[in-house]
Amino acid sequence: MHRSAVDITPLTHLGVLAVRGVDARKFLSGQLSQDVLALRADRVELAGLHNPQGRVLALLRLVAQGPDDVLCVLPRAALADTLALLQKFLLRAKATLSDESALWQIGGLASTPQALPDPVGSALRAPGNNGETVIWRHASDGRLMCLRAATHVVPAESSPTDEGAALAAWQRADIAAGIPEITPATRGEFVAQMLNLDVQGGISFTKGCYTGQEVIARAHYRGRVKRRAQRFRLAAGPLPAPGEKLELEMDVAGTKIRRSAQVINAVADQTGIAGIECLAVAAFAAAEPATAEAATAEAAATADAPTAGSANETPARAASALPMSYSLPD
Repeated sequence: MHRSAVDITPLTHLGVLAVRGVDARKFLSGQLSQDVLALRADRVELAGLHNPQGRVLALLRLVAQGPDDVLCVLPRAALADTLALLQKFLLRAKATLSDESALWQIGGLASTPQALPDPVGSALRAPGNNGETVIWRHASDGRLMCLRAATHVVPAESSPTDEGAALAAWQRADIAAGIPEITPATRGEFVAQMLNLDVQGGISFTKGCYTGQEVIARAHYRGRVKRRAQRFRLAAGPLPAPGEKLELEMDVAGTKIRRSAQVINAVADQTGIAGIECLAVAAFAAAEPATAEAATAEAAATADAPTAGSANETPARAASALPMSYSLPD
């Protein structure tokens, strides 16, 4: 895949897990939070794979291929573990699972000559000499993604440095849009709603059972999720790793407050002007403690947050909250 008149960013960090066979959709629907049986050719849907505690093990974009087969787009770093876990539950289902990353090219597009409906996930299919290309709306900021067969090698028109910068810019735009990415470092760290999967259409609350459904449904119908993925800008310093726990010091209406946060993804601006942006799970505004002492007390009462006293022991990083492309529930 190369840079052309239609500017394409090679998303080489992503891979493709193929699920094929007459039972492929039925099998996936029993494992994922999305209604795979209802997956349409003109939609690409977000789905989560969870453990019994409702914590996210993988995030996948589901692309229908024919009446039965489904292609799952996810980070290559998470693909082997995801395939192995799904394989354990395959049992007698008439389906096969395989890593088809080498057979596909995945790219990000800032624009396209072909019109797409506005809703995120809307897809169109364009036939070509080397097979069908699927293009879908990736985010409400206008960016698109495309998936096409890797049937031939296209000579590179940009250097690895250029492509690395383009990929970093794409990932930074994902953070700005509030789109999380789960890698081995964050596997099993967050309940579905902490990643805002309910806000982004990644959970069907009307489909049949799947692993983790009880916990996810309980959080939806009975209680308010107090900690959710949010976007922050950090002051200069080391780039936080996925899964790292931070103490953020923020100025809210002239008052300094601390918020415990756990990083999902972080990207540094290569120009050094905009600093570090990250997507991190923290108490969101409506549930935010008013003081550093209250934040410490909440952290002590939260099972997956730092223990009491950690706010005093961990150096705080100056941070500010930034908007995302969607609103969190009241």
